[in-house]
Amino acid sequence: MSIDLSGRTALVTGASRGIGAGIARALDGAGARVALCARTVKALDPVASELTGDPVLVAGDLALATEPARIAADATRKLGGAVDVLVCNAAVGARPALELIDAELIDRLYAVNVRAPLLLIQALVPGMIERGGGSIVSLSSVSGVVGTPRRSAYAATKGAVDAMTRSLAAELGPQGIRLNTVAPGVVDTDMWAQNKAIPGVIEEVNALTPLRRWGQPADIADVVAFLASDAARFVTGETICVDGGMARTIDLYSGAG
Repeated sequence: MSIDLSGRTALVTGASRGIGAGIARALDGAGARVALCARTVKALDPVASELTGDPVLVAGDLALATEPARIAADATRKLGGAVDVLVCNAAVGARPALELIDAELIDRLYAVNVRAPLLLIQALVPGMIERGGGSIVSLSSVSGVVGTPRRSAYAATKGAVDAMTRSLAAELGPQGIRLNTVAPGVVDTDMWAQNKAIPGVIEEVNALTPLRRWGQPADIADVVAFLASDAARFVTGETICVDGGMARTIDLYSGAG
């Protein structure tokens, strides 16, 4: 079945670059009208200029406790109705050794990576129920599926997202709302730019990945579009690894950190 989201609306957080921008392009290409969210509207302009489906722009800082509800209301108003598809992509990453983790870092990671998605979902679910259902896709990580060094705090947030998704899939399934997570492996975005510049890292990541290449934003975005669509109408509560086979085949501790 081809991916067809014609007539549907979507909100994508963290849509200004990388995976989020790729997801916005994929949903737009499938026919959805997309609300793009980032901290500033200016950061969203380049992505919006590429889309053809009359996108709308929503600015907000998901690290603030009051912002998810406001962002949800703003997106709903600008789209002219309830949101059919929510993609919780915005996240904060960190990879300190254990001795460098402090309470401030943990709180910042949980605020953006866990609290914000849950509050966004809470704000948008009533509208989805009124429309007879919806699809919510959250971005997890290979670090939430297998142990990866120097990512304990970050991995804890992604494991929480997976657990939250399973719980809400059970709770909201009777209302026709599906929830799934997508767990990327190593994706060639700005988040990996610093590590990628280290000699040997490209080759090490390739060696850890059965498909022998780095992921691209479109690799993740196409799976998100599938989960948002009726092609995945009987899929809920799942964490789908989109990592070139990394999580299921390789001991990451011995690889590129």
